[in-house]
Amino acid sequence: MMNQLKETAAFLEAKGVNDPVFGIILGTGLGDVLNHISIIKTFDYSEIPHFPVSTVEFHKGKLVYGELNGIKLLVMQGRFHLYEGYSMQQITYPVRVMKLLGIQFLLMSNAAGGINKTFKKGDLVLIDDHINLQNGSPLTGPNIDELGPRFPDMSYPYSRELNQLLIKAASELNTTLKEGVYASVTGPNLETRAEYRYLHRIGADMVGMSTVPEVIVANHMSLPCAAVSVITDECDPDNLKPIDITEIIEVAGKADKKLAHLFLNMIADITRRSMNAI
Repeated sequence: MMNQLKETAAFLEAKGVNDPVFGIILGTGLGDVLNHISIIKTFDYSEIPHFPVSTVEFHKGKLVYGELNGIKLLVMQGRFHLYEGYSMQQITYPVRVMKLLGIQFLLMSNAAGGINKTFKKGDLVLIDDHINLQNGSPLTGPNIDELGPRFPDMSYPYSRELNQLLIKAASELNTTLKEGVYASVTGPNLETRAEYRYLHRIGADMVGMSTVPEVIVANHMSLPCAAVSVITDECDPDNLKPIDITEIIEVAGKADKKLAHLFLNMIADITRRSMNAI
């Protein structure tokens, strides 16, 4: 795999991708951040060597290289999931490539079902910790020592420093940012009433079908990461109502601008701190 990763990184560097500082992975129905950056190049996943191709119609499948106030960014417009038939290694392949290209921080977003009854549709929730229920790890198999250790620590999988900066950004923007534990399941079906009760009992505040594999790989590579969920449906097993993907996308879209400004504010804050340190 290491040879493939290097080939992919070399391809993108040859196309002009250089010195990205931030990697951003956009979740279902989320993409407003792209309206605020200067786009330099856009690549279809299908044209990037060894990249998987998104099979979900509402994930556009593009890697965007852009700039914000002089800071270079790589933005994944669409991610990969176990339910598409991909392996954990394929799902996380782009994160490893972005790290080889030089990113120093990874930001992620996703759409999630709210298990915590205080969470309502449209809420933004900062992920403080997670529960991996996806029946596997992207680190299974021979370890790639060049990327990270065999047994990476996961006591704080989400960077405490980045999380504090997101909390600060939310305060400055007067945006409510809740916190919670994210449970990652395989999907693509949504959960039964009994499963929601189970998830609540084991400590989950929300549930989704992504993010955790990328976080594991980021920690393996000592890449600070943070993630924010948009609550798109309320999963109260005693009052459960049917929901479909169009409604989930609609709710995510309404919260998208708030999420974009949260990320952009934090990126600007880190940029200012870096400049002051020079």
